[in-house]
Amino acid sequence: MDIAAFAEKIAQGDRRSLSRAITLVESGRADHRTDAVALLEALTQRPDRPEALRVGLSGTPGVGKSTFIESFGMMLLDKGLRVAVLAVDPSSVRSGGSILGDKTRMDRLSREPMAYIRPSPSQTQLGGVARRSRDAVALCEAAGFDVVIVETVGVGQSETMVAEMTDLFLLLLAPAGGDELQGVKRGIMEIADLILVNKADGELKSAATRTCADYAGALRLLRKRVQDPEGFPKAMTVSAVEETGLGTAWDEMTTLIDWRREAGHFAARRAEQARYWFREDVRNGLLAQLDGEAARAQMKTLGAAVAGGEMTATLAAEEMLAALRK
Repeated sequence: MDIAAFAEKIAQGDRRSLSRAITLVESGRADHRTDAVALLEALTQRPDRPEALRVGLSGTPGVGKSTFIESFGMMLLDKGLRVAVLAVDPSSVRSGGSILGDKTRMDRLSREPMAYIRPSPSQTQLGGVARRSRDAVALCEAAGFDVVIVETVGVGQSETMVAEMTDLFLLLLAPAGGDELQGVKRGIMEIADLILVNKADGELKSAATRTCADYAGALRLLRKRVQDPEGFPKAMTVSAVEETGLGTAWDEMTTLIDWRREAGHFAARRAEQARYWFREDVRNGLLAQLDGEAARAQMKTLGAAVAGGEMTATLAAEEMLAALRK
């Protein structure tokens, strides 16, 4: 593979090359991984590398994430911005397959030449995103997209990993969901930059307003973060169907990002994210050693010994780790 030529095509915005590159970084083959690392290095070290705004979006299933992204994306296109959407679909724990139907749900946006939608399977990765979503974000950024939206699986309170690869984290909520503050869990609330109460239209409009007020009050109880100006994080109402509130939400996002750039938090956060993913790659590399033939054989032997009561799990683990160090 001619890495330099491949990288040049991506930098010129060639969509087919971008799709091939994302497939490459998602592959688990050793030779593909070598090429993917070389490609990412070639793109990220370019002096003219563009910088996109990375936006993470999470919310429970049925809250309207795909509808919101399509309406929000169309609004950004009207402003002359190029938009990439990386949507992560849950994988079956039985077959390992995924539906990957996001292009179908975002019919209008998928037909726009200035937009790019890429669904990916979550596979066995926890945290709401695919293992290589971070690399896919870097590729879309290198391809010249102005805004890269990462839509998580939507499984609940555990999707905090997306905050480690984005500049803004949006939490999408629905009104009239029962206990309006049931979703206030510290893990996901503490990383949200904006809480958007969707479906603020029709009969649900008044309920959405009440829900927004409840979450605004809850946000004021959280400890203030150093990377936030006065008034952030905040809760707002939007309607993806009627396309209301989207412009205001975008204005709030740009206000927050501009403030963070001027205060130095934007660059510092990206540097900290780079360190985080360095540690994650080292950790995943160590875990990958367990997939070797010799390691699997020893795991099987030690596992049988533990199951038979011949040794404790702690001692067996120590022996396994000692063997890996050799």
